[in-house]
Amino acid sequence: MSIWLATMAFAMVLLVGLAVDLGGQVHAQQRARALAAEAARTGGQQLDAAAAVRGDAVRADTLQAGRAASTYLTAAGVHGTVTVTGGTLVTVDVTDTYRTTFLGVIGITTLPVTGHGTARLTRSVGGLEQ
Repeated sequence: MSIWLATMAFAMVLLVGLAVDLGGQVHAQQRARALAAEAARTGGQQLDAAAAVRGDAVRADTLQAGRAASTYLTAAGVHGTVTVTGGTLVTVDVTDTYRTTFLGVIGITTLPVTGHGTARLTRSVGGLEQ
């Protein structure tokens, strides 16, 4: 009876730990997605001012957009890549890890987390995209 009880107790702790740590990973995944989206928005706000003021085009200053998004990620404490395509699309991919609370008992100390976000610059006149 005591071996069975010990086995069941270990199994229950493992199941609770799995629920807690997988829930934590989902929360960390949501955070990574949010950070990627916010970093992309931050990069998208770095406009090529000369072209925007003249009314020629709405496009990001590629260098400044990449720097701003990377700075945002660094301040948030995550690693990621920033890509600016055509001056109108800022893409951010975030990679991070979730440190487990209970699964370390069976040797799983971290779980991978990724996030993806994009920001597309557009010009609208009278509510219609130009």
